[in-house]
Amino acid sequence: MVRTSGHAIVFEGRLRIPVDACSFAGFRDWFRSGSFPERERIDYLAGDIEIEVSAAELHTHSAVQMAIASRLHTLFLERDLGEVFAGRTRVTSRVADFSTEPDVVGVLWESLEEGRVRYVAGAPPAGGGEPARCAEIDGPPDLVVEILSDGSARRDTEQLPRLYALAGVRELWIADARGPEVAFAIHSLRAAAYASASPDPQGWLRSVPIGRGFRLTREPTRGGTWRYVLEDRA
Repeated sequence: MVRTSGHAIVFEGRLRIPVDACSFAGFRDWFRSGSFPERERIDYLAGDIEIEVSAAELHTHSAVQMAIASRLHTLFLERDLGEVFAGRTRVTSRVADFSTEPDVVGVLWESLEEGRVRYVAGAPPAGGGEPARCAEIDGPPDLVVEILSDGSARRDTEQLPRLYALAGVRELWIADARGPEVAFAIHSLRAAAYASASPDPQGWLRSVPIGRGFRLTREPTRGGTWRYVLEDRA
């Protein structure tokens, strides 16, 4: 339930959203103020504030995120491509009017060097004595990954792709492990819209920014859960 007062929006009696947060600048000020909540995923999407309060499901979301992020991190490190971030990574775009936290984010060194994206410092730590640490990515990353859950499917497949494309995010990966088969798609930016990569007969999808083929597989574990693997090849 959301109720309003003269000073804030109160969600479920505990989460207070400043009225000014309903604009891009106001939301960003709130995020950088030191009073921004740390538990929920809160996105600003072109004037709307989306709040995801449910915990990520272990074996259809968290495990998928770990598999994708860990392999991409290793790959970026081995090939000195850039940096990979997972969980609570704030990405903002003035052009597309959003501030969100994708499940996984990849930034190539060339994008930082050319100024397409930059790391922005947050508020200084309480008590001072330390410089402010990087808190968000300003501008379009080269790669964004969203993993679908019951509460995020509409946002991740309808709202965010349009905004990511407008911002200039070069590639959007979407994974859905909720069904009997794992669905994995790579969408490349072409002429301000995303086009889906077509898999080869073995299910490999090509990533243009990374220059490799990928596929996401899973198999049952001895504990009756799922083990996910992001495979890649030249």
